[in-house]
Amino acid sequence: MTDKLRRLVLSAVLAAVPLGWASGPASAHELVAKAGNAQPSFDVVRARVTANEKWLTFRMQVSAEAGAVRPVSTGKAAGSEVFAYVWPTNLDSATVGFEAKQGILALVVTAHPDFDDTPLYDENGDGDLDNDGNVWHSHWVVLVSDDACGPGALKVKDIPEGTTPKLPPTWPGFPILLDSPGFSPVIGDETVTVRVPAREVGAPAAVSFDAVTAGLRVNANVHAPLLCVVDVFDVASGDLSLPGKVEQAEAPQ
Repeated sequence: MTDKLRRLVLSAVLAAVPLGWASGPASAHELVAKAGNAQPSFDVVRARVTANEKWLTFRMQVSAEAGAVRPVSTGKAAGSEVFAYVWPTNLDSATVGFEAKQGILALVVTAHPDFDDTPLYDENGDGDLDNDGNVWHSHWVVLVSDDACGPGALKVKDIPEGTTPKLPPTWPGFPILLDSPGFSPVIGDETVTVRVPAREVGAPAAVSFDAVTAGLRVNANVHAPLLCVVDVFDVASGDLSLPGKVEQAEAPQ
C-alpha cells in the first residue's frame, strides 16, 4: 500500500469515528480547556484520549478551522517556524525508544514549510520523500526547560555532540529527541485526531495528558538549543498539569 493510499484509508476510518463533541456534557475523563485568547485555529476547546486494546486515539478540538494556519516560509531551515498541536503526557521517554526519564514525552502534530523531518514518509504523495514538511504530520518529542530559549521556556531536548543515546528506529537524524513514527493525523473542521497503536505505549489506563497549541522556532545558528518553544498559543489546563485521563472505549470491529 502506498503512503498516499494508506493516508486515504486511515482518513476514512477516523472520519467514521464519532467524537461525541457536537452536543451534550463533557465526559468525566476529557479535558475541557480554560478560557483563552488564542486565534480560533489554535484556541483549544477540549481534548480527549480514548483507548482500547488496539489504539490510543488522541483528539483535540479548537474553536474553528483546525490546521488552517501554517508558518510563512522563510526559504531556509535556520530561523524558521513550526506550528504544533501538542499532547504532553506522563509517559516515560523510554516508552517510545529514547533513554528513560529524559523529560516530558509529547505527541505532536506539526507543520513547517522550510524543512522535512519525516524522511521515511511521503505525506503529500508526490513521490518525493523530502518536500512535505508543510503537510501536517506527527512526532514524538521530549520537552525540557532551557532558559536559552527564554525564561522558563521549553525546547525539544538536544542530543549533545559526541554522544550516542538510545533512539527510536524512526528517529529522523536531527540532533534532538524527535521521532517520526508515521502516525497520520486527520484534520477536521475543528479537530485534530491521531491514532497510536496501543502496543506503542504499554498500559494506557495510567496515561495522563494535557493539550497545547504552540509555535516553535529553529535556532538561527541551527545549534543547541536547536528547536525552542517560542510562543504558547493555548494550554488547556492553564498550567501544564496534565489533568486529562485516558477514557476506555470499545475496539473497532
